[in-house]
Amino acid sequence: MSYTTDVKLECANIELKNCCKLAQLSALLKLSADLSISSNGLNMVIKSENPTVAKRMLKLLKELYSVESQLSVMKKLNLKKNNIYIIRIYDHVRDILSDTEIMNDKGFMAHPTTSLIHKECCEKAYLAGAFMAAGSVNDPKGTNYHLEIACNEESHANYIMKHMNKYDLNAKQIKRRNNYVVYMKSAEKISDFLRVIGTHNSLVEFEDYRIERDFVNNLRRLDNCEVANEMKTQKAAKSQIEDILLIRKRLGFHTLDEKVKRVAVLRMDYPEASLNELCEVYNYEYDEEITKSGMKHRLAKLRTLADNIRSNIEKELAEEDE
Repeated sequence: MSYTTDVKLECANIELKNCCKLAQLSALLKLSADLSISSNGLNMVIKSENPTVAKRMLKLLKELYSVESQLSVMKKLNLKKNNIYIIRIYDHVRDILSDTEIMNDKGFMAHPTTSLIHKECCEKAYLAGAFMAAGSVNDPKGTNYHLEIACNEESHANYIMKHMNKYDLNAKQIKRRNNYVVYMKSAEKISDFLRVIGTHNSLVEFEDYRIERDFVNNLRRLDNCEVANEMKTQKAAKSQIEDILLIRKRLGFHTLDEKVKRVAVLRMDYPEASLNELCEVYNYEYDEEITKSGMKHRLAKLRTLADNIRSNIEKELAEEDE
């Protein structure tokens, strides 16, 4: 099963308070149901690709209205796709639409009024219903974090987004073809949403993978940083050794100040050592403490002396060409 299916399965198995059942049913029907008229009058047709979600809707309808229903399964032409579970309701349709605030005497409502979800538990149940009906979330094992709920109407998408953001989820909306999609891309906010809708097992799984990935990424960044520092150290050491070899060839070490000479000898003896390591060796070899800045200062003197030698060599070559 996909991670989205796992989340919806857990969500559908959460026991609801009596006050929350109508709120969740409202979201489920708003995003899954269509109406039709037959000889029997107004009928409701509910469609879902998820059997668990279809079962949840049917359970709520029977608990609240004791409806008579007809269940059928339609296979898609593409065998890789899920089946479509269709529930047909023939009785209490007007009562259901009125109670769930999907339709009133004036026609279809863009979204429920505050009276339906005025309690926090009912609001969370509504958001859970919206996710079960039209939501998806990327597998936390993947490379991207993404959770979304697709709505047919912009006003309903705004309504869902507003109630999600009451929990500081930073949800946003975008239009995608004929749908208005409320989405989140922050791993932290997706975790918060899973906590809001009560899917604690899915939340733990999500957090486990997120923490593991963050740990691996941080470790990789540290490794890359260490490699970069090592390459920088080796490049600097190579340049310093070139300076020292030039000085030894042209002037000899006997011309150097004793403290600078010590550093030159140590660098030749320890070509791969970092500045800190050179300082430690210097302290041990000469029983004299030297700081990192002191080591850099003496190496800079060697660099200046080598640059002067190079400059003189260039002048000599220029004079010879003349």
